[in-house]
Amino acid sequence: MASKVTIQDIADALGVSRNTVSKAINNTGVLADTTRDKVLKKAQEMGYKQFSYLNISDTGRLSPVSDTSRKGEIALFLGNFVGNSHFASTMLDKFQRELAQSGYSLAIYRVITEEIAGLLLPDAFDPDKTAGIACIEIFDHAYCRMLCNLNIPLLLIDSPANGFGRPFEADRLYMDNHTEIYRFISDMVRQGKKRIGFIGKYTHCQSFYERYMSYRDAMYTLGLPCPEEYCLVDREPGSFNPEPFQEYLNEQFRSMKRLPDVFLCANDAIALIVLQCLKSLGYSVPEDVCLCGFDDSPESKIVTPSLTTIHIHSQDMGLCAVQLLLSRINEPSLAYRTMHVETNLVYRESTGKIV
Repeated sequence: MASKVTIQDIADALGVSRNTVSKAINNTGVLADTTRDKVLKKAQEMGYKQFSYLNISDTGRLSPVSDTSRKGEIALFLGNFVGNSHFASTMLDKFQRELAQSGYSLAIYRVITEEIAGLLLPDAFDPDKTAGIACIEIFDHAYCRMLCNLNIPLLLIDSPANGFGRPFEADRLYMDNHTEIYRFISDMVRQGKKRIGFIGKYTHCQSFYERYMSYRDAMYTLGLPCPEEYCLVDREPGSFNPEPFQEYLNEQFRSMKRLPDVFLCANDAIALIVLQCLKSLGYSVPEDVCLCGFDDSPESKIVTPSLTTIHIHSQDMGLCAVQLLLSRINEPSLAYRTMHVETNLVYRESTGKIV
């Protein structure tokens, strides 16, 4: 009895990858029409029987079945653990619900440090059944370039700091990192606070880069200097051990002849560490220095003093993420897009009363 024809047999006969054959047969991913037709024709010739997603038309040509009940799997790659304090925790709920309503399943993969360093895909990840990939906080340039080369629709939700380098061949989704920072700095200047600093390693990710550039743009536009001693952008807190970062901040604060009027921080996590350091050195917030974060994390509301911050509309980002990724799956030839979702400044106790 002849052995059953497999996807690998078809791939070997055509001299293409197994992934290419799987995409053609299952109608997932991105393939040229000529490639898809060639694969389907060869599969029919070889007697492949697993055409669960295909019909034979009157012309004898294989074509996809119109079945919206199963459209494939969306892979979500996480670069960091997403806890309840992370903006993405709420975003993921919306993302998963919208995908399910559109007929897609969601598989979540935690990409560990060794996989990123070795440019390795997660062990359980199967590109053959993957219709699209969304990445949250994968901040390694080489790894993102590798994902771009998989020929699978890709969405980067935040990304490595790209500066003026070659753009990633993927759609990109960010929160608006400009508008409310400009508004905050303008408000501070209107309150007479013109010595304003920034804390956060701007090369950490694209969002940090945009927030730092927005700070500098606002200071320049308002005719104010950005003294280097007030821009603490060389270090970032460790994922599990923030003590070296605290020591760095304490050293920098002690070396300043005078603290600025305001510190704008790249996110709430950094702002909370800054608040702790200032208190340990005997400074009072907001009396001695005002403080602003970014994210509107749950902790920002309960810390003393409560933290002025910039709110991210996480559910809106989840909806936009689905729209970007599914439109890419449906129209692979679209020009790559970058989208920024609205944010809102939230004033609390750490900046005092705003008149």
